[in-house]
Amino acid sequence: MPATQYNSGFTDAESVNNSSRSNFTYKDLNLNFGRNPVTADVATVSDVQDVKRAVRNLVLLNPGEKPFHPEIGTGIRGMMFELITPPVLMTMRNRIKFVLDKYEPRVTVTDVSFNDPDFQAMDNNSVNIEIQFYLNNVPARLEEVDIMLKRIR
Repeated sequence: MPATQYNSGFTDAESVNNSSRSNFTYKDLNLNFGRNPVTADVATVSDVQDVKRAVRNLVLLNPGEKPFHPEIGTGIRGMMFELITPPVLMTMRNRIKFVLDKYEPRVTVTDVSFNDPDFQAMDNNSVNIEIQFYLNNVPARLEEVDIMLKRIR
């Protein structure tokens, strides 16, 4: 699958928070564990890129996978073995909104949509999820994360 098919949050290096309304900067380790050429330490990601990665990780997390917090996770990967119907998509949408509202305080989710409204994803065993949200410290800029879920078994 080509990397340009979905926005995984890893390609948003140009997305930075340059707003004068921002009080602080979000910062986290780069999960690719790349080396910072200046400090020779592990590279970091910040602002929008960091939040998009956190949103993606929460959506893909299954309940029980996070040590000491078995309640965190959507479990939508397990739903890929269900027949993709409107009620299943509504359940997926509700789980994603609930987890992001409860465990990601940096964002305000505005929409969770599925980019295949005519249900042709059933033939491909895949679903493309588009999550739109605002960063709480930059409420004027709408951000988006696309996640492609594909059944591999």
